[in-house]
Amino acid sequence: MSVNGDLPYKRVLLKLSGEALAGESGAGIDPERAAYIAQRVREVHELGIQVAIVIGGGNLWRGEPAAKLGMDRSTADHMGMIATVMNGLALQDAIEGLGIVTRVQTAVEMNSIAEPYIRLRAIRHMEKGRVVILTGGIGSPYFTTDSAAALRASEIHADVIVKATKVDGVYSADPMKNRGATRYSKLDYQQVLDQQLRVMDTTAFTLCQENAMPIVVLNFWNPEDLVKALRGDNTVGTVISG
Repeated sequence: MSVNGDLPYKRVLLKLSGEALAGESGAGIDPERAAYIAQRVREVHELGIQVAIVIGGGNLWRGEPAAKLGMDRSTADHMGMIATVMNGLALQDAIEGLGIVTRVQTAVEMNSIAEPYIRLRAIRHMEKGRVVILTGGIGSPYFTTDSAAALRASEIHADVIVKATKVDGVYSADPMKNRGATRYSKLDYQQVLDQQLRVMDTTAFTLCQENAMPIVVLNFWNPEDLVKALRGDNTVGTVISG
């Protein structure tokens, strides 16, 4: 895999929610959704960009609601970590089906299923042209997969986090409720905080700010938007940086 020197990003971390894999019911794993994600990943890979993915587990299990119903929070969150590994394996199968070598690493050790997360090994995989799926959150309860994405992106020296959503960027208000809402093409970290714009959870966003990690928020379900954004097209998505 050769890297295109004209592109603004050489290594990206794609943050996907678990719901990205869910079907119409919002739960479970839909093979068609997995195939769609795999196709988008292949398009980025073919640009010569190194790809890491952090995926959530909300389509299979949500720890926080379970904790509110009385389950021990640590137990609930550990179950959520295992759900992310299940999603990672499904995604690996879909991506490898397109001929791209993929590795699943997990912060929760299960050596017969996936590699343990080792930062330098993850980097080496990407340098060899492999897609790396980082699962298990950060391996500790009380942290979201947004936080895992922010931490892992910094650790592997990613150039940007791509936050995959259902809306085409960050808006001044909820575009579903306010037709006058405007999309921002660029924001800095302080503007996001001052305007209380919901991009990531507070811990994750603070980590990005402290490490000067850019975030691109885009509509992952517009098939062309991911590649456009990674080519530097500011007509799609919102870039948040310093």
